[in-house]
Amino acid sequence: MSRPSPSERSPSALTGGQPAERQEQLSDELERWLRSDTKKTLGSLIDLFGLKSFAIMFVLLLAVPALPLPTAGVTHVFEAVAMLLALQLIVNRDRIWLPERWCGLEVAGEKQQRLIRALIKLVRRLERISRPRLAFLFGHRLSNVVFGVLVIGGSLGAFLAPPFSALDTLPALGVVLLSLGVLLEDFAVVTAGVLVGAAGVVLEVVLGKAAVHLVGKLL
Repeated sequence: MSRPSPSERSPSALTGGQPAERQEQLSDELERWLRSDTKKTLGSLIDLFGLKSFAIMFVLLLAVPALPLPTAGVTHVFEAVAMLLALQLIVNRDRIWLPERWCGLEVAGEKQQRLIRALIKLVRRLERISRPRLAFLFGHRLSNVVFGVLVIGGSLGAFLAPPFSALDTLPALGVVLLSLGVLLEDFAVVTAGVLVGAAGVVLEVVLGKAAVHLVGKLL
């Protein structure tokens, strides 16, 4: 199957229709933004990365619930925002829309910058071992819809996990890997993300049913 010309492709959540190998490494772009004199706000991040900002935001939003720590439901707001952004991707928006107040939120704090630096390190490690695989599948209207649906599925799985159970870890980690795979146009990483996320949702359902069955017996 021949690859569509750039004019035939819909806006990509990642590459804007340009081949990944011709672009600057994502980790270098993030590092440059972090070191620049630009005000570090969500709006400036979205402006700089444009179409890539969808996947970047998914990684940033789901990074905390992806940690193997009980979060007591405090990360629900991140998961809810990720689902709202995924809906924008599904309806084919080429730029993230956020309320003006949110766009002005600064990410210059120590904790936020620590998270971004950790993201840069993770991306660099992946860039060393990753390469474009089945890159022709990325950057199309249909692939963006599938990406958005998978993000909603993983985010919803994390959102519905019982508090203090740490069952939100695998669904959230699946979204993080999926988004990094889309950023790198590496279908192998995307597949790993889907498998991890699906395993997390299945585990959540199985343990949930077992818990309900146990409670039913006790009552």
